[in-house]
Amino acid sequence: QVQLVESGGGLVQAGGSMRLSCAASERTSSTTVMAWFRQAPGKEREFVAAITWSGSMLSYAESVKGRFTISRDPAKSTVYLQMNRLKPEDTAVYSCAASPIVALKADSMNYWGKGTLVTVSS
Repeated sequence: QVQLVESGGGLVQAGGSMRLSCAASERTSSTTVMAWFRQAPGKEREFVAAITWSGSMLSYAESVKGRFTISRDPAKSTVYLQMNRLKPEDTAVYSCAASPIVALKADSMNYWGKGTLVTVSS
């Protein structure tokens, strides 16, 4: 059973930056794609960004393109989400997820972390 543990959330002012980390207990064929999703209060969960361990695939939601950067360190089995120029509407619980296939939908993810809260104040 793969475990995903997020860290790095907290409170930041609008325009600021924050980096989230997601440490995977192992890298297997079940974790080919690592992704970040977020869920704001009262809203549905939405895709943020995804990457393969090989780095051959990168994908971003339109709402974060140019502001967020996903990266990975295979040696540490860790994926990062660097978030710059944060906006109040980025406030959400950010969750790390893993999928065995190149799909960017939440229901394609086999494993989920517990999530970390990011609050952006105006």
